[in-house]
Amino acid sequence: MTDKPVTQSLERIETMPLGIVVERRRGVTAWADWSWRPVSVIPGAGPVDPPGRVLMEGEGWTHSHAATLTLELFRTDTEGYRLNLSQDPPRLWVVMRPGVGPGTDGEELVPFTVTASAHEGEGYQVGADVVETVPMPAEVIALVRDFVEQHHVDVPFHKRERKRHFEKEDRQR
Repeated sequence: MTDKPVTQSLERIETMPLGIVVERRRGVTAWADWSWRPVSVIPGAGPVDPPGRVLMEGEGWTHSHAATLTLELFRTDTEGYRLNLSQDPPRLWVVMRPGVGPGTDGEELVPFTVTASAHEGEGYQVGADVVETVPMPAEVIALVRDFVEQHHVDVPFHKRERKRHFEKEDRQR
């Protein structure tokens, strides 16, 4: 597990700050007092002040602005964005990890990164991270759609030719 999102080494072209709204709900099992899950994003959000600012609350649940993360779009991942935009509705993948640092108890999940790429979202799901999807707001859909229209290049599929590991004469021995 690394401390940096996978895509940091790729050429970033477009960014947008997104406020991550996380729901904290009373646990329903004996093993967890609380559960956390992202429920929405706030396009263009500023830094969180104070951290975990409560937006709404009800009996047994709280929605808070847990973090502001940067959505990064890369030219090399337009196929993943296209796949996502073809879904109804398009989604954002929010990756969460156990909180470490002041104000966290180690059980709290905190937002780590957010992506619009179906491929990157799937990649995070096979690890130890908690990955949830949230609906993609109209402003983000417009940004991603414009980005794909400007930068997507279809790459033809080339079937790899199989290597022959031995010749016919070798099989007859």
